[in-house]
Amino acid sequence: MGTPCYIIGVTKQIRKQIGKSFGDMVEVVLHERDSEKSPMWQCPKCGREFKKKGQSHYCGEKPKSIDEYILSQDEEKQEYLRYMRQILRSALPEAEERISWSMPTNRKGRNIVHFAASKKHIGLYPDPAAVEEFAEALKGYKTDKGTIRIPYGKVDAELIKRIVLWCYETGTHA
Repeated sequence: MGTPCYIIGVTKQIRKQIGKSFGDMVEVVLHERDSEKSPMWQCPKCGREFKKKGQSHYCGEKPKSIDEYILSQDEEKQEYLRYMRQILRSALPEAEERISWSMPTNRKGRNIVHFAASKKHIGLYPDPAAVEEFAEALKGYKTDKGTIRIPYGKVDAELIKRIVLWCYETGTHA
């Protein structure tokens, strides 16, 4: 038999789904959770376990150079990663290239920008202030705090150069 209780602190979305309003009386049945951990997904290549099925990760040793990073990606992605690297080199020719946070990084006294391959896009990781500053120009892209998702085949070299130069000139860093 359930325990009578009042709906308090339940989101509007959940109340709507169950057809109840704030303060309505409902009957609740409580079940104990299994004490075992939720099942993890295991990568068939390296055996590492992750909460998210198909979690993106590096199998084995992490890349030591940008060339090694690019060569570790699928062939169709390599062309776009090389193009991204070329754009960043032309925007900041004196910047040092290195791997940081397992991603190709351009650095000049500090990390300026990172980029990385994903299934459907190249992630560009400037400072969150850059994403805010260029919000209007980035309307055609999915963005989050400090993240710009650039679909393969839709790399806008001039926009990327403007963002990277702004990050360098303003002193913001990834």
